[in-house]
Amino acid sequence: MSLVKRLSARLQNHPKRLVYAEGSDPRVLQAARQFATKKLGVPFLVGDKEEIERTAHSIDVRLDGMKIIQPELADDFEDMAKTFNGMPKFRGYEPETARELLKKSGYYATMMLMTGRADAVVIGATIASSSSLRQIFQIVPLQKSIKTASSMMVLASDSEELGINGDLFMADCGVIPNPTEEQLSDIAVTTATLVNHLTLEKPKVAMLAYCSKSSATVDPNVLKMKAATALAHEKAMAQGLDIDIDGELQVDAALRPVVAELKGINSSVAGRANILIFPDLNSGNTAYKLVQITSDVKCYGQIMTGLTKPVAEISRGASVDDIFGTSVIVAAQAVDRKFYSFEE
Repeated sequence: MSLVKRLSARLQNHPKRLVYAEGSDPRVLQAARQFATKKLGVPFLVGDKEEIERTAHSIDVRLDGMKIIQPELADDFEDMAKTFNGMPKFRGYEPETARELLKKSGYYATMMLMTGRADAVVIGATIASSSSLRQIFQIVPLQKSIKTASSMMVLASDSEELGINGDLFMADCGVIPNPTEEQLSDIAVTTATLVNHLTLEKPKVAMLAYCSKSSATVDPNVLKMKAATALAHEKAMAQGLDIDIDGELQVDAALRPVVAELKGINSSVAGRANILIFPDLNSGNTAYKLVQITSDVKCYGQIMTGLTKPVAEISRGASVDDIFGTSVIVAAQAVDRKFYSFEE
């Protein structure tokens, strides 16, 4: 059973309130309709009420089971504005300036998440990543002991031997252009923690490079991954996390047991990795988009990692299926583990 199906079953037992920052987008409306129909929770559609209703009517999407939120007309807007204006990043703003900013759907949707009015947020359907990420990072704080926010893509294939039942997790594919060793170690640990929360499986993290276990190379890019691997081990041990981490590994040695064996790499990760950590954004983003375009593999994300609240930042090119799958994953992130650890 695919990850999205497994998590959908979890949400049917523990439904969540999922807020969509771009509620009038046709793809968002269709994904939200699926979310509501499957009884996974309540979708909140943020935006202009008349525009949302008009778009829904034009594509024959029913709005029952959903809630439309037009920020400036919301009953709690003034209370939200005071809270917003008091946050560290906005404390120096004039009250009216803060109010105008809060009227923007992305800011309001994220504030709904931070103030407990929603359990997870999906943003990015109609705006550039730089804009949506700025709104997220201004409002949602980092987890304790974590200095780096990043993002994870989920590649869902039909190959049961790949990753975890065909699901492969990749990071960072959307946030940090050229991460340092310290940032890469944070990315590895936060991604592994989230994967374990979602799947209940042991994370097997491969720190990727263009060569595997090379003692001769002096390339700083490879040395960075080697050092990041050691740092990630230290952080996982310090936090008492049960994570297998290995690097530096080429992607074929990370995913194919026969290649790992041929190259003489014997570890719990080599050939069996379920999480791939890329050395930089160029490689991570290019890799997932190449797979998405040239194969039948479904790609869900970006799922933000390292934050205290569940957030997904989707691509402007995302399909309805992409948005629905991402919605399920980010909403399931909000389900407390104590409710499902013994039922799956």
